[in-house]
Amino acid sequence: MRTVIVVGASLAGLHAVRELRAQGFDGRLVVIGAEPHMPYDRPPLSKSFLKGPASGPGPKASMADGAIAAPTADVTGPAPTAPTADVTGPPPTADATGPALTLAATGTAPAAATAPGAAATALGADATGTPPTADAVRTPGTPGPSTSTAPASDTTDEPTLALADADELADLDAEWLLGTPASGLDTGSRAVLLADGRAVIGDGVVIATGAAARSLPGPPLAGVHTLRTLDDARALRTALTSGPRRVVVIGGGFIGAETASSCVTLGHDVTVVEAAPLPLVPQLGPDMAVFCADLHRRGGARLLTGTGVAGLRPGLRSATRTASAWTASASTPDGRVAAVELADGRLLPADVVIVGIGAYPNTAWLEHTWLDGGRGELRGGVPCDQGCVTALPEVVAVGDVARVGGVRAEHWTSATEQPRVAVRNLLAARTVETANALPYFWSDQYGSRLQFAGHRPTEATVRVEEGGLAPDDDGFLAVYEYEGRPTAVLAVDRPRAFMRARRELRARLAAAL
Repeated sequence: MRTVIVVGASLAGLHAVRELRAQGFDGRLVVIGAEPHMPYDRPPLSKSFLKGPASGPGPKASMADGAIAAPTADVTGPAPTAPTADVTGPPPTADATGPALTLAATGTAPAAATAPGAAATALGADATGTPPTADAVRTPGTPGPSTSTAPASDTTDEPTLALADADELADLDAEWLLGTPASGLDTGSRAVLLADGRAVIGDGVVIATGAAARSLPGPPLAGVHTLRTLDDARALRTALTSGPRRVVVIGGGFIGAETASSCVTLGHDVTVVEAAPLPLVPQLGPDMAVFCADLHRRGGARLLTGTGVAGLRPGLRSATRTASAWTASASTPDGRVAAVELADGRLLPADVVIVGIGAYPNTAWLEHTWLDGGRGELRGGVPCDQGCVTALPEVVAVGDVARVGGVRAEHWTSATEQPRVAVRNLLAARTVETANALPYFWSDQYGSRLQFAGHRPTEATVRVEEGGLAPDDDGFLAVYEYEGRPTAVLAVDRPRAFMRARRELRARLAAAL
């Protein structure tokens, strides 16, 4: 194998590059990234990075300054069917009533999560402006001139996010083609097509294109954010550090919870909307979900559950138009979000809306290839065997985009441990090893650290083995059991106990193989 193409300058992509060199591949190595950044660390984006160096507006500052007026009932469409009194009244509780219009009903639901955990993926330093090397990208049949393959230096204003320093990048000796996404894969010529019409031809391909944040349907409105990429985080941080804001977070998953926590720390008025009766039930089960709901309340965020989102309302601006002998005033949408309309008719005034309703795998560029099979299977991730090998032995997939053995997991372990197995199988041109990483993720919310490892069958029971769920218990360690055996552990502010339990789980997993 003379040339390997890694599609995705992500955490998983970087680990694939490292593994290729570590396992002896000394040929040409090309990395294609849709973003203009070198691999960076994603987990801090919703935590320390979002809070940023700015101090924020201060705790519970007045909302009068710069706040956008709540829309009236005649802003757009029919009037809401329920009053909005709950917006400024006592904090709603999890038993919020009213018909729940789930996100699925409005076409905005996240795909069924195949595994728990927020996206614990990452990329690295900013390499904005790094041009593709001309000999790495060429139109099929058109030779390109040779240029340097030296990696870009760290030019980001967030250097702590970098996953690799300049020395390591130089040692890896890869060509980084950033800022141009892949648009197709020609399995016949083994060429990765780029959005600008060029192509890269190789002998092997590692797919590490990750996942993209889901958004709400409808026209885009200023003030509405998702949080997945560094550029997303930059835009949101700017919005949150320009004064006190009424923030509505749609989705009570890990990204939503972490973002809400950061917004509370910055002093904003925060409401979290979750369509399910409790947040994080699919990931942690109902018992631990109750604890997570309490984290929001104890942390200072307002949590609304059991109701979906019907839509977003823009603000209004007045316009005067003159026609012959008369003048009339009209109000038109100003293009900026002013409220979130819930399925039960309530309106939540909002200056900033953060949509955290899950992610979908970045597989559109692979449609109509052998990997799709014409059956739409890519919507759930790139199908792979247990060794991360696709239907084509010279193509492997890793990280958030890969559906390994029928499971797509957005876990840190997927991005960091699958590449070793995938690269070994790629270089062997067949599956000689399978990936059996124990899923692991963590989340920081309202001053507490949650750590989870293992698998949680729906039927699993959970018991608190150490500490307690009360605020003055200083955290706990909970063990999930299925058919009499521990399958997963969850710890809150008990890192030592968690590490011990995680080691034991890994030992059990290894012994069972």
